[in-house]
Amino acid sequence: QKCIVLIEVQTHFLSQSVIFSCLLVLKIIVLRMFRIVSSSEALLRAFSALNISRQTASIGSFARNHTPLDHNTPTLESSSRSLLQPAVPTLYNVRHTSFFNKLPAEQIWKGVISVSNAGKKRGRGKGSGRITAKDLNKGQVIGYGKANIVWPGLSAPVIRGRELVQQQRLPEDKEREAKLRRIRDEMVNFKRLKLSPLERGWSGSRMPGRSIGPPDAIGEDEFVGFDTKCLELKAVVTMKGNHGRKRRVSAMVVTGNGNGLAGFGFGKAIEGRAALRQAKNRAGQKLMHFDLCNGHTVFHDFHCQFGATKLFVERKPEGHGLKCHRAIITICEVLGIKDLRAKCEGSTNVQHVVKAFFIGLLKQKNHQQIAEEKGLHVVEFRPENMKFPKVVASPTVCRTQQELENNEILDFTQYCMDGKIQLQKKKLPPFYTKFRSWEIYLKKQEYLRNQDKVRLRMMAETGEVRSFLTKKHPECRMGPGPKDE
Repeated sequence: QKCIVLIEVQTHFLSQSVIFSCLLVLKIIVLRMFRIVSSSEALLRAFSALNISRQTASIGSFARNHTPLDHNTPTLESSSRSLLQPAVPTLYNVRHTSFFNKLPAEQIWKGVISVSNAGKKRGRGKGSGRITAKDLNKGQVIGYGKANIVWPGLSAPVIRGRELVQQQRLPEDKEREAKLRRIRDEMVNFKRLKLSPLERGWSGSRMPGRSIGPPDAIGEDEFVGFDTKCLELKAVVTMKGNHGRKRRVSAMVVTGNGNGLAGFGFGKAIEGRAALRQAKNRAGQKLMHFDLCNGHTVFHDFHCQFGATKLFVERKPEGHGLKCHRAIITICEVLGIKDLRAKCEGSTNVQHVVKAFFIGLLKQKNHQQIAEEKGLHVVEFRPENMKFPKVVASPTVCRTQQELENNEILDFTQYCMDGKIQLQKKKLPPFYTKFRSWEIYLKKQEYLRNQDKVRLRMMAETGEVRSFLTKKHPECRMGPGPKDE
C-alpha cells in the first residue's frame, strides 16, 4: 500500500507505461517473497513486463497528451487493481501487406514454376516445363462484373449518336458464372493433343522429323506441292556483357516438292514457332534442282565430305528403299528419292550430315555428261538384268582403243569418286568351313562348280545355254535360241 500511495503522489511525473511496468515488477517481488514463483520465472516475467512497457510507451504518451481529463475517468487505484492481474500483451505486430499484393502476376508465377541456375545444375526442375503459367483473370473484362452496370467510357461509349450515355443497371447475367467456370476448367485440365502415327517425328511428338507445311508465299508466287520438314530444333545460349545469358531457339529445316527441287535453311528466334517459320521461308528462297535417275534414285555412287563427316552413297534398284541416316531419309522424302543406301562415318552432327549430302548431290553427273567427258560409251551391268550389258549413254564423238591412255580410269565407280575406291571390309569365311563335312560337300559338288557363272556367260555370248554337242545333237539345246546353220 505504501508503494501504491507513493506512485499516486508521483503520478504527474510518470507516464502510464512506467506506472504499468512498476506495478508488474512489484507484483513479481511480492510473489517471490511468498515463494509462489521461482526465481527464474520471476526474471522472465520481469523481462516481459519491461518489453510490454516499451511497446505501450508511445501509445501512453500519445493518450496523455491528447486525451482530455474527464470526471468519468477511472482513478489510479481502480486501474492498479486491473494492472495487478496476470500480464497479457494486448498489442501485436500485424503485417497488412504480403508479396501477393505487392508483386505482379508474372513474378509470382515465375517463383512458382521456375528453377534457379544452381537447382538446374543439381538436376532439379526437369518437369518444370509441364507447369505453365495460367491467367487467373481469363474470361473477365474490365467494366463487366457480377452487377451488370453500364459504365460510360468503360463498358459503353460516352456518346451514342447525339445522346449522352447515362450509368444504369441492367438485369443480372445468370450464365456469367457458368461461363467463367467453364473457361477455368478448360485451362486447368489442359491436355496435349495426341499425334497420329503418320504425323510423329523421329522421336515421339518432338519437332525433328515432323512436317510444318509449305513455305509462305512471296507476293503472287506460291509454293504449290511443297512440303517442309524439321531437321533440328534446339536451344542456344550466348553470353552478353550487359544482359548475361541470352537464350534463343535455333531451327534447321528442309523443303522440297518431291520432284528434284529442294533446299534447306536455318532460323533463330526467341520462340520455336518463329524460328521454324524463319527457317522455312529461308529454305524456300534457296532451292536447288537435282536430276533423278529414272525418277527414284541417284545416277551413280559418290563420296562426299563436310568437316569430320564422310558419306558413301550407293545407288540401289527400284524397291530397295532408303537405308541411311534419318536426316538423309527426310531429305530424300522431300526430294523424291525412293531407293538409296548411305554409309555415314565420323561425326554424325545433323548439320554436317545434311551439308555433306547436298554437296554430294551437287557433284553428281548424269550418264550423258560422263559419256561426253570421257568420249566413251557408258555401259551398265545390273544383277537384276542378268548382267546383260546395256548402253545408257553415248558420246557425240567416240574415241577408239588406240586413243585411250594407259593410266586412264575406265571404272565407272572409281571415276565418279575422283579416282578413289571405297574400302570394303574383308568378309571372314563361315564357321562351317573348318569342319570335315565341308570338304566332303565340296568334293560332291565338284562337277557343278561354276555352273551358274557358265550359264550367264553363255547367255551373254550366244543368247542361249548350249554345249559343243549342240550342232551334232540339236536336242541338247536348252531353251529358245537362234537355229544353228
